[in-house]
Amino acid sequence: MKKRKWIILLFIFIIMIYIFHPIIVEMLFPIKFQKHIMEYSKEYQVDPYLIASIIKVESNYNPYAQSSKDARGLMQVLPSTGKWAAEELGFKNFYPEKLYDPETNIQIGIWYIKKLNQQFDRNLHLVLAAYNAGSGNICKWLEDKRYSNDGENLEYIPFEETRNYIKKVLFYYNLYQRIYNLDEFKEENYE
Repeated sequence: MKKRKWIILLFIFIIMIYIFHPIIVEMLFPIKFQKHIMEYSKEYQVDPYLIASIIKVESNYNPYAQSSKDARGLMQVLPSTGKWAAEELGFKNFYPEKLYDPETNIQIGIWYIKKLNQQFDRNLHLVLAAYNAGSGNICKWLEDKRYSNDGENLEYIPFEETRNYIKKVLFYYNLYQRIYNLDEFKEENYE
């Protein structure tokens, strides 16, 4: 009788996991600030899964995150990048503390990703490497035969931090694509 109870309980447990799996996974890997991510991803034609993944890796969705290099907010935007973007976007009265505002940070971060997409012809690895290590480094590496055979792709990235960064972002990018099946998040809307 005891064995039968355990089998029934195990069966119920397996069914519950199957039924509630998406809810549990979404609780473990939420995408916060979806409204701003969706709004600015659509405006700047950038994949929102990518933005959610970058935010997860950069700040773990902490709008007050600050790095040792003074990168700030959800997407870890440097004040100098923020100032440049604010000028390009026509923001009035921009100051570095505005980078702690989720909407401002997400808008600037997505705008910058769009610029990198244009610069690196939407090559995801190059865009992520540039977001982490700076586009100047990527341009130098592409011209260096030790890192690039064709001047268009990197065979080797000399910064371990950047190699790890790309792996982490791609992990969450693939995970979010599997977890979230929102029509607005479909990739064809962002090409």
